[in-house]
Amino acid sequence: MLTFLGFAMIATFLVLIMMKKMSPIAALVLIPALFCVFAGKGAHLGDYVIDGVGKLAPTAAMLMFAIVYFGVMIDVGLFDPIVRGILRFCKADPVRVVVGTAVLAAIVSLDGDGSTTFMITVSAMYPLYKRLGLSLVVMTGVAATANGVMNTLPWGGPTARAATALKLDASDIFVPMIPALAVGLLFVFGLAYALGLKERRRIGTLVMPGEAERVAAEAEEPAEERLLVATATATATAGSADAGTVIGSAGSGAPAGQSAPSARTGSGDDPGPGSGDGSAAHEDGFQVLDPSRPTLRPRLYWFNAGLTVALLTAMITELLPIPVLFLLAAALALTVNFPHMPDQKARIAAHADNVLNVAGMVFAAAVFTGVLSGTGMVKHMADWLVGAIPEGMGPHMALVTGLLSLPLTYFMSNDGFYFGVLPVLAEAGAAHGVSPLEIARASLVGQALHMSSPLVPAVYVLVGMAKVEFGDHTRFTVKWAALTSLVVLGAGMLFGII
Repeated sequence: MLTFLGFAMIATFLVLIMMKKMSPIAALVLIPALFCVFAGKGAHLGDYVIDGVGKLAPTAAMLMFAIVYFGVMIDVGLFDPIVRGILRFCKADPVRVVVGTAVLAAIVSLDGDGSTTFMITVSAMYPLYKRLGLSLVVMTGVAATANGVMNTLPWGGPTARAATALKLDASDIFVPMIPALAVGLLFVFGLAYALGLKERRRIGTLVMPGEAERVAAEAEEPAEERLLVATATATATAGSADAGTVIGSAGSGAPAGQSAPSARTGSGDDPGPGSGDGSAAHEDGFQVLDPSRPTLRPRLYWFNAGLTVALLTAMITELLPIPVLFLLAAALALTVNFPHMPDQKARIAAHADNVLNVAGMVFAAAVFTGVLSGTGMVKHMADWLVGAIPEGMGPHMALVTGLLSLPLTYFMSNDGFYFGVLPVLAEAGAAHGVSPLEIARASLVGQALHMSSPLVPAVYVLVGMAKVEFGDHTRFTVKWAALTSLVVLGAGMLFGII
């Protein structure tokens, strides 16, 4: 009964948010509360929620202060050189923009923290996507999938959990997996290239500045269907970079330098730029590139860069708990960059929306995870899946573990999977002569999909900053992330790692 209710609760949640019948926060709270009553444990709902909130409170605190910290770093111009470098590479070409998103997300993921990766990636790429009219769910999907592959780093979490649960050395698990993970990352770059080509076909032809006048002249000629044309003017100067100008189609009336109104809509695999929170989409994201914004602190650039490097180093070396590190760093960044109290209040207020949305989502997710764990649904679901494995698959438990890691790490927390399910799978594999190391390595392949799970707080940072509906992100990303995980699994088997 609990097994059925667990799967039904997850399915109901996903269907409702993807159909946009409920907001994620409402669905994360009301659906588990309802199913808790169905399970006959409504009297214990309060205990389950408080337990879930207690477990996720440090994560909520970390995200709150991380948003404030990186928001301040964006305000003072720390990431402007990165943006200018990306713009020089992208040259207003959708293919380069999408590939650049994947590369940037993969590089920043080296710090092992998903929320940090998404904040930096979205802050750098959002203005360019908006200016060129690219699909924002392409950005969130590529960034989440690239981060999922890189999340397997020993300090990223899953590898350490697998090592702890099976009493193995993390390096023995991770190092042999590097070739398979490299193939997975190359697949993500290839996927980004393909999606970039699709976006290039959708938005039109890209030309360099010397051809801009010819394109503008042609736009005045009658045409049944004229594609939008963008001029690539991503030329970095000492203090600014122009991401490019979209010239409207015939009859659009869009003046030079502004995005033309777009009547294009997307569906299925090709969501248009209006997908996600289209009503909230506006040009405010370009302030990231504004070289004259009053919050810039060029004289403090090296202080801010050093503080950020020190913060990331402390996170990797686990000098202090991550929430404490971000709390201290945010307080120091505000005090040094904005010594006057009104300025500090203004910066906190500027990022209050993101803080409230993300923290609210995390605490709402605590209801979902609290009910799943407290009622025993997670345990019954895991036991049912493990029990459904045919006896003849015993010698292939590494493959089974890899396949199960996709749905289980999506519907469960990493803690639940690695500490609750993985030991059972390892024990079943050992009975058939399968090494625990193979089981541990196979358990990592589902991380590309895991990073888009509704139970991962960092994904709400990604969709919130990108102004994309969580349902749109899920519908677009899940299939590509699952395919990436299967590619990693296939590469691991091909190389004899798994």
